Amino acid sequence: MSEAPSAPRAAQNGREKGAGMGGRELYGALDLGTNNCRLLIATPAGRGFRVVDAYSRIVRLGEGLSQSGRLSEAAMDRALAALRVSADKIRRREVTRFKAIATQACRAAKNGAEFIERVASETGLHLEVISPKEEAHLSVAGCLNLLDREADAALVVDVGGGSTELSWVDLADRGRFAPLAPARPPIRAWRSIPLGVVTLAEQFPEGPDPSEVWFRRMVEAFRSQLEGFTGAENLRSAFDAGRAHIVGTSGAITSLAGLHLNLPRYDRSRVDGIWMSRDDCEAVVERIIRMSLAERTAQPCIGPERADLVLAGAAILQAVQELWPCERLRVADRGLREGLLLSMMAAGQRSRRRGRRRGAAK
Repeated sequence: MSEAPSAPRAAQNGREKGAGMGGRELYGALDLGTNNCRLLIATPAGRGFRVVDAYSRIVRLGEGLSQSGRLSEAAMDRALAALRVSADKIRRREVTRFKAIATQACRAAKNGAEFIERVASETGLHLEVISPKEEAHLSVAGCLNLLDREADAALVVDVGGGSTELSWVDLADRGRFAPLAPARPPIRAWRSIPLGVVTLAEQFPEGPDPSEVWFRRMVEAFRSQLEGFTGAENLRSAFDAGRAHIVGTSGAITSLAGLHLNLPRYDRSRVDGIWMSRDDCEAVVERIIRMSLAERTAQPCIGPERADLVLAGAAILQAVQELWPCERLRVADRGLREGLLLSMMAAGQRSRRRGRRRGAAK
């Protein structure tokens, strides 16, 4: 964990006492992905947290990266603008514990390290480029409350802009994993596929009219990356027996859910945690395939920023459902940021317990 960027002296004094604005201990988590920049500021509450402030902006940092191997100047400028807003929120809220992470775009780009240095210089934010394994771990940690504890297994699918992380979670040993802890989620296997909504959409540019053939090419491209993975075969029987489910976390999947519910505008409280059947998923994808780009743009749960990416996300989900078939999908409007917050809060609790034990020993 790191200090908030270039904090004023008053905020620094607050942190020394372990308290932020109003005497509360505030945690901040920032996730700079290939497509989005997301910030969450929260305070511990019971076994979870209460959100104090949030910010999300689609920046498309990885736009064109799959062709050039580099982050473009325009993409970096967009990301920096969002990061400046985030840094300002962190300062104003006097965040006490903070961590900022970057994922696939910064991992893959030839100029990724230069961009990280520029971010530190211009915003005061120190981004840590995390590994795909840690990304998968944090995604699961952020979705723990959505896992069906009566199931034997779950597959958490985090569809990003530049990559997709898949984590197979063993839920059968309920005694051992109840309650599930964000620091030690029971992941039995994980796989990172270097295809996300941005990279897949760029690999298969959309023609004048969407078609099932074009969509199927995207499904097959992702399937080819996942087929043959045997690391999770010990959980295959739970899927075959109908004792498993998928948890899907991504903007594309939440857009599918919003469309499925026919929401007049996107509403996180109605989307996060809902269950969709495989038939539900296929029905809403068929609806979207029949839409033009303009019609998708006009959909309130898709909008102009995701209109050209939503079908790439749907193709990834369909490929996963074909290779790991199960009837239930739980939609998650949460993920890396929440996992990062919960992990930091758990670490803070452990640190305080150690401090109390040392004090008692004296």
